[in-house]
Amino acid sequence: MLGVTKASKGATKETWWWNEDVQKALKEKKERYECVFYDRSTERYKVAKKFAKRIVSEPKGRAYDDLYQRLSTKEGEKDVYKKARVRDRKISDLNQVKCIKDARDQLLVKEEDIKLRWRVYFDNMFNGESESTSIELDDSFDDGNRHFVRRIQESEVR
Repeated sequence: MLGVTKASKGATKETWWWNEDVQKALKEKKERYECVFYDRSTERYKVAKKFAKRIVSEPKGRAYDDLYQRLSTKEGEKDVYKKARVRDRKISDLNQVKCIKDARDQLLVKEEDIKLRWRVYFDNMFNGESESTSIELDDSFDDGNRHFVRRIQESEVR
């Protein structure tokens, strides 16, 4: 559906608090996991997984305690707003069109008007109501990148 994007797959892992021990433990866990498929034994993976949990919990707890202590100070208050802006930028839809011009060069800003304009545009393009019978390709690029491109015929589009 036009105007709707799919959610991203999974959450990104926060690694800002990782130290060398955590990286080694997680690397070992990953190697053991890959070995599960070769020798069909899950025991070594389970041991590595428990060990990684123990190794990760202490530095992660310490890092978050330090973060909470810092956020309760005056400088930390500014960091809260900075983190909020970063989070807002991450969740904003960069592919979303906020405004577009219609056929009369009038600026459309309402979501319904934008969707209607795109619908009309694609209807005209795909249903043969365009000015020419073939699609003209832009050859405004330099000679170093010139490749042979044949014109697309209307019958091919249908």
